[in-house]
Formats: sequence, structure tokens, C-alpha cells
Amino acid sequence: MSPHPPAPARVVLLCGPSGSGKSLVAALSGLPVLRLDDFYKEGDDPTLPLVEGSSDIDWDHPRSWDADVAVAAIAALCATGRTTIPVYDIALSARTGEDTLRIDRTPVFVAEGVFAAEVVERCRELGLLADALCLTRGPVTTFRRRFVRDLKEGRKSVPFLLRRGWRLMRAERSIVARQTGLGAHACGRDEALSRLAAAAAGRRSALRTAA
Repeated sequence: MSPHPPAPARVVLLCGPSGSGKSLVAALSGLPVLRLDDFYKEGDDPTLPLVEGSSDIDWDHPRSWDADVAVAAIAALCATGRTTIPVYDIALSARTGEDTLRIDRTPVFVAEGVFAAEVVERCRELGLLADALCLTRGPVTTFRRRFVRDLKEGRKSVPFLLRRGWRLMRAERSIVARQTGLGAHACGRDEALSRLAAAAAGRRSALRTAA
């Protein structure tokens, strides 16, 4: 008799304001990670939104991101354990290639990014969701971490980073409110790691709390 096929994988969506530590928590979890920031639109896309009253592209608006392609990648990983993903250069605001992500037979993986909450309901409806988490660290801490990271990586010009950082610091509480309103559970690093471990172990209590 042939062995039963492995159960489909499920995803933990990890969101939070830019600079809140999503990438670090995802890495510390030890689970495979899908970087949702690779699904940003390219800088010449005519549908990109602008910051109100400015000529700056609003990279913190959900319309700067391709949710449909991101959900398709999540679904493919859950169903087959592999998917093709774009390689995105934030400094260039462009896709520079593509890669293949494999999670093998891992039952749970993390999809992390500032817009992860935007697809919570779609993943839940598709039966793909293990949990949804929103990291919070406080506006001042997040501002400092975000600016140091973006400056070190040369993501954008210094004036742009300062304008964006100030705007996001003032908006952080509303950003968290939106993401929790979309179904993500607000928590700090330790609780996030605990819930990720619970999801990996197949315990469903975390999902019931977030739903």
C-alpha cells in the first residue's frame, strides 16, 4: 500500500509596521520564510499611489504591492512545497530576476511583510491560514530601527527616508489598528515566537484567538 500523501502546508502571516522586526522574528522561528516585500510593484507601474500632497511614491500603501501574485505564491507553496518568486531590489524599485523557494514537507511556513494582513481573509477562505500576527514595538523604537536599517542598506535617499520615517512614526498606531482589524493578532517578539512554535507543532489555539 502506498503511503498517504503529506498534508498541505499552512502559512503564518507576519505583519507589522516597517522596522518592527518581522524579518528577525521570522528567522528566529526556524521556519521557511516567504518574503512578501518581493511582491512590490515596480517603480514605473502607473498604478502606484502617491503620498498625499507629495510627488513621493507611497510604498506603504497596499496598492504599491501585488496581493494577487503573493496569494498565488502562498497557495502554491501550501499545495506543492515550491513556487517561483520575484527577486526585488528596493533601492532600484524593480524586479531583478526570479528564484525558486522550496519548503519541502515543512507543515508550516512564514510569509512576512508590511502588507501580510491584507491577505489574511483570502488565506483563511482558502484554508491556508495557520495564524496571523502583527508585531508591535512602539513608534520611537520602530522609527530608529527602520531608519538605521534603510540607511545601511541604501534603500532610498536620506531625505526620502526621513520624510517617510516621520510620516510612519505618526501613523504607526493607525497602521497597527488597520492590520489587527484585518485579522492579525498584535503581539511582541516573545509572544510571536511562541505562537509560531505552536503553529509549527500543529496546535490550533493561536488561530482561534486571531480569527
